[in-house]
Amino acid sequence: MEIIKPGTKIDFLGRRRIAYILSAIAILLSLASLIYHGGPKYGIDFAGGTVVQIKCMGNPRISDIRTGLEAVGMGDAKVQRFGAEAKNEYLIRTDQTLITDKGFSKEVRAAVTEAVGMEVKIERVEMVGPQVGQDLREKALLALFYALLFITIYISGRFEFKWVMSGVMAAALIGAVYLFALFNVSIPLLILVALVVALIMFWQLRLKFAMGAIVALMHDVFITVGIFSVFGVEFSLPIVAALLTIIGYSLNDTIIVFDRIRENIKKHARKPLDTVINQSVNETLSRTVMTSVTTLIVLLCLFILGGAIIHDFAFAMIIGVIVGTYSSIYVSSPTLLWLQEAPGKGAAEAMGQA
Repeated sequence: MEIIKPGTKIDFLGRRRIAYILSAIAILLSLASLIYHGGPKYGIDFAGGTVVQIKCMGNPRISDIRTGLEAVGMGDAKVQRFGAEAKNEYLIRTDQTLITDKGFSKEVRAAVTEAVGMEVKIERVEMVGPQVGQDLREKALLALFYALLFITIYISGRFEFKWVMSGVMAAALIGAVYLFALFNVSIPLLILVALVVALIMFWQLRLKFAMGAIVALMHDVFITVGIFSVFGVEFSLPIVAALLTIIGYSLNDTIIVFDRIRENIKKHARKPLDTVINQSVNETLSRTVMTSVTTLIVLLCLFILGGAIIHDFAFAMIIGVIVGTYSSIYVSSPTLLWLQEAPGKGAAEAMGQA
């Protein structure tokens, strides 16, 4: 089944400057939001603290719930409705790391029950210490960093047959990050510097396909994080899982396009590189669109019907699929054209495959 007919000739690269402007605006808005909010909004997994989920047998006022919490020393807690309004469930969050034993649950239930004047059930209680939260935050950043690096090794080996070169470069970057981490250097700063150094090295070593892939993946992750910041969505371990899934999805889409570009460079070696890239994107467009649409249908079902627990994960995936599909066409492929060594020459010669 093909929803895009064969022979379609959309000039994607001819519109790449518009795409650059749109990407730049999205990145700047993401950056502005992160600066304004002082970084991502971390959930309990990363920030530490205590979360209590309660279910009321009626529809109490949030102010009454807070009154009950003040009686047990949780006056600074944030209270918000959780899930569908008809369920009358509320999420109580505090930065305090409380002792969440059985006595704690009974104490909270009794205090809130008395304040709201109706039966209250404790659905769950979670506590994460601040040190544990910091460790989880650093490990999540390292997971994203390692995923990006190992992907570049694979891309360089598969498309440019430079397994050893890319492997040595990745090992050096990982070793440097690990070494500086021993001296308590900020992990986010280390990873940012390492990614910038990686991009410079890809440029110097002319690892064009790896450069195109990692630029697109960094683009996808940063914009997704920025949109989360704009909407005030909390970052938790499920969101990190969503970001890693987005990286895999976007990479799969990029590899499909790159495979066709490599095939067409061999078939049409004398054609200009921009013509070959445009042709390749058009030839894979039907598969790209169908894959994205079917994935989005599932994610929209999860987002609407999956409940509050999976809501943020599905939201992250929806953003990631949309941005990832866009980047495989308008970011990764144009990056190859931008890195060509000889403008105006045939595709094979421009890519160093003559």
